Amino acid sequence: MHEELQDKCGIVGIHCDDSSVDVSRFVYFCLYALQHRGQESAGIATFSNDNGLNYYCGMGLITDVFKDYEINNLNGNMGIGHVRYSTTGKSKLENSQPFVTDFDDGFIAMAHNGDIVNSQFLRDELIEQGYEFKSDTDSEVICYLLKQEHYDNGKNILDSIEAVSKKIVGSYALSILVNGKLYAVRDPAGMKPLCIGEKDGNFIVASETVALDVINAKLIRDVKPGEVIYFENNEINSHMLEITNSCDLAHCMFEYVYFARPDSKIDDILVYETRLNIGKELYKLYPIDADFVIPVPDSSIPAAIGYSRESGVPYGEGLIKNRYVGRTFIMPTQEERELAVRLKLNPIKDAIKGKKIVLIDDSIVRGTTSKSLIELVKEAEPAEIHFLVGCPPVISPCYYGVAMATKKELIAANYSTEEIRQQLDIDSLGYITLESLVKAIGMPKEDLCLGCLNGCYPTDLPDNIEAETYYKP
Repeated sequence: MHEELQDKCGIVGIHCDDSSVDVSRFVYFCLYALQHRGQESAGIATFSNDNGLNYYCGMGLITDVFKDYEINNLNGNMGIGHVRYSTTGKSKLENSQPFVTDFDDGFIAMAHNGDIVNSQFLRDELIEQGYEFKSDTDSEVICYLLKQEHYDNGKNILDSIEAVSKKIVGSYALSILVNGKLYAVRDPAGMKPLCIGEKDGNFIVASETVALDVINAKLIRDVKPGEVIYFENNEINSHMLEITNSCDLAHCMFEYVYFARPDSKIDDILVYETRLNIGKELYKLYPIDADFVIPVPDSSIPAAIGYSRESGVPYGEGLIKNRYVGRTFIMPTQEERELAVRLKLNPIKDAIKGKKIVLIDDSIVRGTTSKSLIELVKEAEPAEIHFLVGCPPVISPCYYGVAMATKKELIAANYSTEEIRQQLDIDSLGYITLESLVKAIGMPKEDLCLGCLNGCYPTDLPDNIEAETYYKP
């Protein structure tokens, strides 16, 4: 599924009261740890009373973006950063973040992970009121809404955030730098992850705990759904948004299945443990007599280990991933699509030939990559292929920041499991059930966003909304 369903964005914010401290390198390393969440662009904005605002954004991986730009040029004791995969807005430099604009005789810089489902309506309103947009992202919409509340209604930044949160619908985790003050915001449903850490008296907010680990910071806690965090006098301050029309909790289940790094902890749940549990639940559902359990690397490795431990079937590395191949896109021809899979994965033929294998992947979305993958495995001549999937059938698009496909492109929305098995031409195909997935995550079902699995979305959706997809035929 790795060319079918793309990662979301990653955000970072660092606050330090000591003006002599430079946080830019810490922001850089935190973003490096979050690179899996977005590979299209990267950017950092910093502030100090001496140097004011400094920021730089570019296209590509963070190592590419800052290869020819000296990180020391971004001096400041406050900073935010962003790695992007596009949801709302095309892949171009103008849409890279942090987004920066003037604010109250100074500036506002913002990094956003998520998707605002009513952003087009809000954008049209802002355009009618004279706002000119530089990008086509919903992040710029949020910035201008904050400016509008401040200038037109005379509200301070906290009250402006409160007012904007009542207008926007969707998912968002934000790190906001306003004239030298850092704010972090998590949407009331908690769809996007956001945590707080501390290092040497300085505070860090980040999409995942791995960003804290890389700079040896201590995890304090997750930002609560609907919470605004800000820092004064070297202390954490909290403000809970009062949103009467907000939805219930809706943590994104895909964070646990695929998106987050396995060594991250999200809302007190270790992702690695969840993926081990997925493998154990798959064995309970599908106790297959096999010679080896083989993962599709990398995200399915813990699930395969869990299946092996529960079943006693040996774990084996039958597919080797080329770790020097970056992100690949959907290719226009079938030949190129097959080549893209071969560039990333290569079977160990002697380990697979003549063996009954359980092949475990994290999900199937469009199905095209799975077909190419199975063909690749078949070339190694296994005796049997039993394909197990650690996510229930994806039958509906996501509107909250996960770029997948439209409903007509989702294979499970149009074919039964048996029909998909026949298309793949394998011995068996099994998806984890929704109930087993919820059990593996260890969170109440009502606290999870499962819209792509059951079509029941946690927010109202505009009538004319279209799911974002990075590839449109």
